[in-house]
Amino acid sequence: MPTREGAESPRKRADARRNAETLLAAAAASFVAAGVDVPVRDIAARAGVGVGTIYRHFPTRADLITAVYRHQVEACAEAGPVLLAEKDSPLAALSDWVELFIDFLVTKHGLAGAMQSDAAAFGTLHAYFLDRLVPVCAQLLESAANAGEIVPGVEAYGLMRGIGNLCIGAESDPNYDARQMVGLMLAGLRPQ
Repeated sequence: MPTREGAESPRKRADARRNAETLLAAAAASFVAAGVDVPVRDIAARAGVGVGTIYRHFPTRADLITAVYRHQVEACAEAGPVLLAEKDSPLAALSDWVELFIDFLVTKHGLAGAMQSDAAAFGTLHAYFLDRLVPVCAQLLESAANAGEIVPGVEAYGLMRGIGNLCIGAESDPNYDARQMVGLMLAGLRPQ
């Protein structure tokens, strides 16, 4: 319902945001299950909406891929401080955040491949990824180090890159358990 000419009510905007969130979650799950070339109708079915609804929010596949990438980055970034506040220890928060980061990397892998054709757009998204996630990881690492749960001096970028490297190829080899390897790496951060 318009509150003034051309303006939507706050409730309508909240509904539109929830719809976009649902679409992004459905798209991310579809990308993980079937790749970024999954038919839009499959994403719409997963989200419980019509194909037109997706195109109304995201006119092109590139718009949808970019939005999913940004949405996943934001979810991962926002989770760090929440986990620090809710978990019993900074190490538990870090461990849970790393699990979310791994989930993001699984989604990101297909998205990154699709974005490679537009190097400028991909570079912008990668910079966004670093700007949003490196400080969150650094805060978690610093909190865990200050609590004496991990060795001090672990750099966030290096840890994130190591996790990313351990996750490469996990989707193509059912015998490889990236989460187990990342768990071993995290165990290595603990003081002797």
